[in-house]
Amino acid sequence: MGIKSFQGSRKQQTTPQERLLKVKDYMTTNLITFKPSQKIHAVVEAIIKNKISGGPVVNDKNELVGIISEGDCLKQLSESRYYNMPLEEDLVEKRMIKNVETIDGNMDIFDAANKFLNSKRRRFPIVEGGKLVGQISQKDILKAALQLKSENWNSKTKG
Repeated sequence: MGIKSFQGSRKQQTTPQERLLKVKDYMTTNLITFKPSQKIHAVVEAIIKNKISGGPVVNDKNELVGIISEGDCLKQLSESRYYNMPLEEDLVEKRMIKNVETIDGNMDIFDAANKFLNSKRRRFPIVEGGKLVGQISQKDILKAALQLKSENWNSKTKG
């Protein structure tokens, strides 16, 4: 299992305000997580109930060990029909993505936006000291951008 961490660097000049927009300030910390030993059926129920598209998989020490998504569950559903195996029998550890890419909570949101653009990911977990501390999504980046835009508008109208 390989967990990669991406720390980007911008070559452009940034303003003091831009330097303040860090991933950790916009990440979600109240996460719905899954365990490797959970059944896929429970994941599907949680995805539907909580209106999420997946989530991190952690061990008992809250260490990130994988990611499970709607697509992983759909793949299992398709294979279970093909092989005539019940959905309830499969476990998260068999279906989760184990090679999880993370990003640094101190990365600025503009680097994170570029990371999203250069990958097919919808979310990235944030790990500190080996423990899962949060997750940033494309939507979180958009929220940060809206806040920046409104702050710029406010500062222009004051001067």
